[in-house]
Amino acid sequence: MRAKPPDPKEQAKRAALNALKRARRAAEKTGVELSEWEGEFLTSVAQRVETYGRAFADPEKGARGQALSGNQAIKLKEIARKAKGEAKPMKRGKGFGRRERPQAEPESDEG
Repeated sequence: MRAKPPDPKEQAKRAALNALKRARRAAEKTGVELSEWEGEFLTSVAQRVETYGRAFADPEKGARGQALSGNQAIKLKEIARKAKGEAKPMKRGKGFGRRERPQAEPESDEG
């Protein structure tokens, strides 16, 4: 008798829950103090993944069969890096802004 192939949704759910647990454990182990918002984020996302199998309702915010949206995955990586004690959070870019004009070099009258 053959075993059934694993359910991709269930795999994504387990992977997300394990990543959330790893981030929380790493913070506790290293003694890094997570902000109130980060702690609440980890708790609420884990609760939604356990209840619904995914942590977001809008299908446009994440890939089909994934448990976390793109932005949730990025934030989870930032929290995990902070918990490990790595220096800076991920850079997100500066958005649309004015670029500074390059400064012209002064001309010299040597000759």
